[in-house]
Amino acid sequence: MPTARQLVEELEKLSPDERLQVIDQVIHDTIEPHPEIESIWVREASARWEAFERGDVTVRSYRDVMEKYRT
Repeated sequence: MPTARQLVEELEKLSPDERLQVIDQVIHDTIEPHPEIESIWVREASARWEAFERGDVTVRSYRDVMEKYRT
């Protein structure tokens, strides 16, 4: 079995998207979500998406948001 360091070295060879897929899978396999918290997040995400679709939220680009923190 490879060591943690060997695994990290292999991960570093992957693209950022592939790394995220691996990280997501490791988290999914390691942490069991709390059903109540998951339910709350599903409702919140749905409410945010619906507000976006209705045009009730102001949309800003990533660049604009990050500019606030660079100065």
